[in-house]
Amino acid sequence: MRSVKQAGAALSIVFLSASLAGCVSFGAKPPPSLMTLTPTATVPVGPGPGGAISGALAIAEPEAPARLAVTRVPVQVNDANIAYLKDAVWVERPTRLFRRLLAETIRSKSSRIVVDSDDVSVIPADQLRGTLQDFGYDARSQSVVVRFDAIRSGKDGSAQTSRFESVIPGVAAEADAVGDALNRAANDVAMQVADWVG
Repeated sequence: MRSVKQAGAALSIVFLSASLAGCVSFGAKPPPSLMTLTPTATVPVGPGPGGAISGALAIAEPEAPARLAVTRVPVQVNDANIAYLKDAVWVERPTRLFRRLLAETIRSKSSRIVVDSDDVSVIPADQLRGTLQDFGYDARSQSVVVRFDAIRSGKDGSAQTSRFESVIPGVAAEADAVGDALNRAANDVAMQVADWVG
């Protein structure tokens, strides 16, 4: 009798597992690779600039519209519709990647300390923040577009704003091509911002 009960229990587990298999997913198939941003301007190995933290520049993670607050690459199909590019996935949010790219580029062109962490104990008065308005692919023009609205606030309470943009046309709607073009466009914008910051 006991063996019959055990067999029944085992059979129930098998049926339960089979029924759950159809409704439980352990994640989508991963993309072939993950995209990232690589700075073309880098700081050489060795001691960097020093001095009082009051003279440093803090770079905040940019804000972004909802379509960019994900790890996918948005495709502007028309004025009212967007999609996401197949197999194009960032290793993390593009706003975080762009912040690090900005910081490294500014460090390479400046002799000042650049802070790009979220450590609230270190908040220099000179700050760079803004909104990453575009960071994707425009299917209408087959172009990659990176657009950044920057705000720089100084020690004296003043603020300056500027819009920076880089557009690379003639890009095929494929993950590798778009990823490479976005990296080039992001580096272009970072260089523009670095020149503006001084």
